[in-house]
Amino acid sequence: MENQTVTEFILVGFTDVRWLQILLFFLLLVVYLLTLLGNLVIIAITLLDHRLQTPMYFLLRNFSVLEIALISTSIPRALFNLASGTKLISCGGCFAQCFFYITVGTAEFFLLASMSFDRYVAICKPLHYASIMSNQLCTQLVLGSWITSCLYIIVPFILLAHLPFCGPNIINHFYCDTMPMVKLACTDTQNLQFFGLLLATGSILGTFSINITSYIKIFSAVLHISSTSGRQKAFSTCISHLIVVTITYSSCIFMYLSPTGSGRMDLSKMVAVFNHVVGPLLNPFIYSLRNKQVKEALKDTISQMLKFVKGAKM
Repeated sequence: MENQTVTEFILVGFTDVRWLQILLFFLLLVVYLLTLLGNLVIIAITLLDHRLQTPMYFLLRNFSVLEIALISTSIPRALFNLASGTKLISCGGCFAQCFFYITVGTAEFFLLASMSFDRYVAICKPLHYASIMSNQLCTQLVLGSWITSCLYIIVPFILLAHLPFCGPNIINHFYCDTMPMVKLACTDTQNLQFFGLLLATGSILGTFSINITSYIKIFSAVLHISSTSGRQKAFSTCISHLIVVTITYSSCIFMYLSPTGSGRMDLSKMVAVFNHVVGPLLNPFIYSLRNKQVKEALKDTISQMLKFVKGAKM
């Protein structure tokens, strides 16, 4: 393929064994549908239940939207490739997948930082919580996460899209990611790789530092609460978010900020599955199983639905 413009990329995926591809297809399909269902339930109950009309659940609802968007950037295409046995993806499709994945992933970092700020204000400045975390500010935080993410990645993505690709065209991954694509360009990309590393460091470690700073202040404030029940209640409102932060940042730091090498690509794919699939699947359960208000709202919603069904039958 020397001196030819690449029109398609080959996604290596997980395996070449056909029966394993079929097995992985059904496993990923079940996980994908459960992820959609879990996050849609979170979105629905935070919209319908009046007890969950607070800034924390407004941010949680938008985080669930991001989780659905994140898993939908890569898994549907992976499912298609596994079912059909093909590994091809068009050049335009590859760039589109890469763009949406990076945009949604970066927006998640900013929204997680916003959620940690919300918890900081709720615990460290409870008397001013209503005035600080207004509806206007919450809307600005969500819109700001999306807009900042788009502005943040637009320049490196334009540079990526203008790179010449003349072969090889094999991406050792199950989706189109930036660094594997950059390495396939038939030109010197050291400056672009360094620029991408700087941006990844800024978005990942920058927002991670906001989360860490918020929780250091939160834990300091909680330790000064005299009653044991008060400390437990304060910790319970934060632990779910802290678990999600740990899952998200640990996987992303490994994938984008640790030294890369051909020998660790399979491990990187496993971590990517954890980030793309396991994280979005677990997050609704983490928030619902550890949150008393969400569990009560879910029980009431199910109860109302059952009453409605019984009434319709009668």
